[in-house]
Amino acid sequence: MDFKLEICVDSVESAVIAQEAGADRLEICCALAEGGLTPGYGLIRSVIDNSSIPVHVLIRPRGGDFLYTDNEFEIMRKDIEICGECGVHGVVFGLLDADGSIDVERSALLVEFAKPMSVTFHRAFDVCSDPLQALKDIIDAGADRLLTSGQKSTAYEGAGLIRKLLERAAEKIIIMPGGGINESNIEEIAKITGAKEFHLSARILTESGMKFRNEEILKTISGGGYSRKIASRDMILAVAGLLKKI
Repeated sequence: MDFKLEICVDSVESAVIAQEAGADRLEICCALAEGGLTPGYGLIRSVIDNSSIPVHVLIRPRGGDFLYTDNEFEIMRKDIEICGECGVHGVVFGLLDADGSIDVERSALLVEFAKPMSVTFHRAFDVCSDPLQALKDIIDAGADRLLTSGQKSTAYEGAGLIRKLLERAAEKIIIMPGGGINESNIEEIAKITGAKEFHLSARILTESGMKFRNEEILKTISGGGYSRKIASRDMILAVAGLLKKI
């Protein structure tokens, strides 16, 4: 069976590692601690310049919920325009109405504006009020793909709903599980859901090369310390290898 592996990255370093380890596609974002935000122009261009596989970009102007103002919607439209100019293969976004339903009208406008780029509706779906109606609405809006953890914290926990969504979709849209996927659960998630595409970040903590350190002040400036997360070559290789055996 032919599977596709999408790796979420927030640096050129991670993008290169992911491609070399067997990723079929990259999703670029920044601020992964907030669930991901739209990356800067420089990162988008650099990842495209240093990779040969399709690149998708997250379009999310802020953290928090997915109920956007007109100004925020315009920011999303402009970010999609920049992605098109950069040669990006696809964009990833999600918009909800205040009642938890899909914002079909504005989603459809962004899908149309993004053409010919591919469109993935992201895990905003996982906090919608009615998943089956939402699936229909996302299909009606014209999205090519739905990223979901099955409305649970992880795709493993939500595998039952993901399977139901895939059956209900009837090949009108790609259903891509994402959320907590790793080498310990990818085989079971694949078998339960029947999905063909999978999304993961596969990150590990790496230490800084800084010799001089001021831990206390750096935490107030960056919110972190002298370590950061990058894509794990070993984890991606393991997941890709396990998928090939199914």
